[in-house]
Amino acid sequence: MGEGAEFQVYKRLDMEVVSGDGARVTTADGRQFIDFYGGHAVASLGYGDRGLIDALTRQAEHIQFQTNAVEMEVRRPAPPPRGAAPPPPPRELAAAAPAGLDRVFMVNSGAEANENALRLAFRATGRRRVVAVERGFHGRTAAAGACTHGNESWYGFPQPPFDVTWVRRDDVEAMTAAVDADVAAVILEPVQGIAGARPLSEAFIQAARQATAAAGALLIADEVQCGMGRCGTMFAIEHSAVTPDIITTAKGLGGGFPVGAVIASAELADALGPGSLGTTFGGGPMACAMVREVVARMSSPGFLDHVRELGEAVTSRCVRGPVKSIQGRGLLLGLVCDRPASAVLAGLRERGILAGGASDPAVVRLMPPLTISMAEVDTLSECLADMGPAEQPEDGPSTREARS
Repeated sequence: MGEGAEFQVYKRLDMEVVSGDGARVTTADGRQFIDFYGGHAVASLGYGDRGLIDALTRQAEHIQFQTNAVEMEVRRPAPPPRGAAPPPPPRELAAAAPAGLDRVFMVNSGAEANENALRLAFRATGRRRVVAVERGFHGRTAAAGACTHGNESWYGFPQPPFDVTWVRRDDVEAMTAAVDADVAAVILEPVQGIAGARPLSEAFIQAARQATAAAGALLIADEVQCGMGRCGTMFAIEHSAVTPDIITTAKGLGGGFPVGAVIASAELADALGPGSLGTTFGGGPMACAMVREVVARMSSPGFLDHVRELGEAVTSRCVRGPVKSIQGRGLLLGLVCDRPASAVLAGLRERGILAGGASDPAVVRLMPPLTISMAEVDTLSECLADMGPAEQPEDGPSTREARS
């Protein structure tokens, strides 16, 4: 694409992807890569998935779009199998969420989901402040960006729309102290994706739940990246035995189709009236068809077991070559390296592996399709081993000190 045709705001790799199959993509010059980045964690069911293609095709042939002002069957739950009880909430997505979160507002992206979750918190509480976690990322729009740590270099707006108090990751005392009668919500990622696949501790998330409940504030779990099966459970916050007031999700939710969602309690949602929230394309029939297929597949027997099994395989087999340790959950993993992640990423590309970076310059981030195979994990392990560990300097005071 020539200069001037598009804003030059992305640093792109020297490749043109033309097709995909499973967890693999093919470039215009015939190279093939195993995609351990999953298109920013979006390709949850991989590429060329027959179920997704059929769901999208059927809906497109029927009707591509209609306004939210009219009823459409695709926005309602699918009929249950003969003899089975229907799911209690009004949507399959709510049925997959933690108990008590049974209302859904469909939007178009993760940032839009977080914008609306924050708006809902301010409306419900009438308060003026949000507590967010250092190293967290929630989007680039006005409210979501205000809660994104380190936004000074790109935020762009003259001022944020509300006050934000930052709390150090896993600092239970700081979280407890920060939540008072002026706080509308705490927003957190149960596993911080861009920070390098860093799980928040159970104690920290539980402290956030206890503090918000005591202060009458809301707890928002941003699961745009870590949700939808990515961490081996449908939603990552399930690992902490905590039910938030709101969950936001996107990325893998549509298997490649742009879609996001706000999932909330009936108490919060039912206090809204017509015009309280709105979106033109959110809840469009093609997006809903894709969400229905994704949720059905992720809810099928064995699917999440596979995610956990493959995540454990990466963790046990890939501490090799440049990788010193691995952090994260399920198939949202950070490889902590002995050299800059940029060098490791380049070496992996040379060997036919796509992966991603993180805000931590020593971490390579993995977010492959959740359908990736054990053989592809073994290939990653072999490629890492082939890269070798960093060369050690000659023994001297600094070397001995580093090893002690």
